[in-house]
Amino acid sequence: MLQIKKQLTANKKSKPDENSLGFGVYYTDHMLIIDHDEEQGWHDARIVPYEPIQIDPAAMVLHYAMESFEGMKAYRTPDGSIQLFRPDKNAQRMINTNHRMCLPSLPVEDFVQAVKEIVSVEKDWVPHAEGTSLYIRPFVIATEPHLGVRPSRTHQFIIICSPVGAYYSTGINPVKIFVEDEYTRACPGGTGFTKCGGNYAASLISQVKAHELGYEQTLWLDGVEHKYVEEVGSMNCFFKIGGTVYTAPCVGTVLPGVTRMSCIDLLKHWGVPVSEERLPIADVMQASKDGKLEEVFGTGTAAVISPVGELRYEGDVAYINNGEIGEITHKLYNTLTGIQWGTMPDELGWTVKVD
Repeated sequence: MLQIKKQLTANKKSKPDENSLGFGVYYTDHMLIIDHDEEQGWHDARIVPYEPIQIDPAAMVLHYAMESFEGMKAYRTPDGSIQLFRPDKNAQRMINTNHRMCLPSLPVEDFVQAVKEIVSVEKDWVPHAEGTSLYIRPFVIATEPHLGVRPSRTHQFIIICSPVGAYYSTGINPVKIFVEDEYTRACPGGTGFTKCGGNYAASLISQVKAHELGYEQTLWLDGVEHKYVEEVGSMNCFFKIGGTVYTAPCVGTVLPGVTRMSCIDLLKHWGVPVSEERLPIADVMQASKDGKLEEVFGTGTAAVISPVGELRYEGDVAYINNGEIGEITHKLYNTLTGIQWGTMPDELGWTVKVD
C-alpha cells in the first residue's frame, strides 16, 4: 500500500462553468507524483499543487518517447457520491503497455489507490451537470538525462485531472468517418495495442486529411494488407451487420479498450451475437449496398459511444441507418452512462466508490 504525502495548495483556482467545460481545457488544483529508480523502486508518493514539471532537457522521454498514459473518469452520482468505472482494467492495461515500452509499472492495487486518493482530494472538482465528469490522466515518463538509446533508469508516475463535458461537440449525434487507405496506424509486433503517445502522434496526419475532406474521424485498416477494419480515430469500432455485432480482435494492433470490453460484455449479457473475427472493409461496404449494415459506432472513455452515420472508402460512401443513432448503439450508450453516473443499477459490479 502506498504511503501518500499531501501538500495542499493555499491558492485554489476558480471553478469553470460546468455547462461549457469542453474536453481537456481546465485542470484541477493538485497532481499526484511517484518517483522511481532502479535502487528504490517506486517511492516518495505525494499529492502536490498542480504546476509545471521540472525536467532535464536531456530527459529520455523528450527524445525517445519513453512514456505511457491512461484515460479514465470519476462520476458524480445522484446522491452526490463519486465513483470510478472499472479502474482495475486501466491499471492492468498500463502494466501491459509499460512492459512493451520498457517502463516500470505500479501494481494494480497501488494504481487504483493512487487514483482514488487524487480524486478524493479533488472531489469538489467532480462536476454536477448532466453528462460531465472528472477526466483522470495517469502517465509514466522516463526522466533520466541520457542521450543513449536504452531503457531509462529513472521515471515518474503522475496523475492530473480535468473536469470535462462531451468529447465531441456533436454529442451523441452520428459522425462522418473517412476510411484511411494510405497511412498505417499499427503493424503486428509493434505498439498498436499500447496506450503510448507515439501511436496518437502518428495518427494525426490522417485526421487532418479527414477534416479537409469534411469528415470528423479516420477509420484505420490493418497495416499489412490494408484490408481489415481496426480502430476509428482514438476509439475502438463496432459494426452491426445482419444482426451480428463485429469488432476487430485485440491481437497486437488494436487497443484493448475498457469501454470496448464493457460493450462486448453487455452485448453477450443481452444475447446479441458478437464476432471478434477480422472484418474486411469490402464486406462492410457490400453490406451497406445490400441493406445489411445496420449500425456502426466507436467506443472509448472520452466519448463513451460515438455513432457513425457515414463511411467513405475509395470514393464509395456508405450511409448508415439514415444518419440516425441505432437501437443497439443507443442502448449501449444509455446503459454504460447509466452505470457510470449511477442512474442505473450496476449489476455487473463495475463501479468503485471513492471515499
